[in-house]
Amino acid sequence: VRHGWMAPTHVLRCCQRGLAWIPVIFIALVVCWSYYAYVVELCLFIYLTVFHVSFIMFVWSYWKTIFTRPATPSKEFCLPKSEKEQYEKEQHPETQQEILKRVATSLPLYTRTGAGAIRYCDRCQVIKPDRCHHCSACDMCVLKMDHHCPWVNNCVGFSNYKFFILFLTYSLVYCLFIAASVLQYFIKFWTNDLPESHAKFHVLFLFFVAAMFCISILSLFTYHLWLVGKNRSTIEAFRAPVFRNGPDKNGFSLGFSKNIAQVFGDQKKYWLLPVFTSQGDGFSFPTRLVTIDPEQPTECLQPAGLDKG
Repeated sequence: VRHGWMAPTHVLRCCQRGLAWIPVIFIALVVCWSYYAYVVELCLFIYLTVFHVSFIMFVWSYWKTIFTRPATPSKEFCLPKSEKEQYEKEQHPETQQEILKRVATSLPLYTRTGAGAIRYCDRCQVIKPDRCHHCSACDMCVLKMDHHCPWVNNCVGFSNYKFFILFLTYSLVYCLFIAASVLQYFIKFWTNDLPESHAKFHVLFLFFVAAMFCISILSLFTYHLWLVGKNRSTIEAFRAPVFRNGPDKNGFSLGFSKNIAQVFGDQKKYWLLPVFTSQGDGFSFPTRLVTIDPEQPTECLQPAGLDKG
């Protein structure tokens, strides 16, 4: 009976994985069509150089966002064999927490659950590093998880957050450039000044699609730039991380310039390239106790690492 139950579950899981690629395939088809409509049908030679630069950077960053595997906790965050056996046999949550606390003393952990407990994933059987969360879609714990994005069929986190920001950047540039350069032909279409050919319908839809994506991407792009400036993830923006001294929405903020460097790295020449340059290892992050917005320099803030309470 159990084998018969597992078979449909496996088939359902395979179907879900297949359907998850539909948004990615949709975006790929739209991009391929936009390339055909712009380069083949309109053939705007003056603009082709800028178009191809934005197109290549967009595709490159989109590819990296999709196919960069989410980073997961290392073995040091797994319970040792003896403690794991004790944890699984123990029925009382208080005693389980004592086991986790003993193991966590050697780990770089500053955040806790809302109740002040050690964050542990029963599904992955690991102690969660700071800013790590379990993704139900990927069925894994993801380091510095931001969100699961259906448009890339992947989790956006520590390993590919920079690529995701660049994907939004270049997709916005791509759409803006197409909309701006096609606008004159779009106006001619409505004034009947455009010569009769099947290319006129590509002009019509190319402008509408570019404008539509431009508007939708702009809000998302602006929001994530704000998150980068504050050194917050989407999850942390909705639910402040809990430290030993309580919830603190600015707990990981180091000031605007250092927050930018956390995602893009120290060397500015690599900022616009979809190559990994983010600071840190994804397991631990610089943090400090804050009671005010760090963007308002009115107090001297004490590093959380100095807090021994």
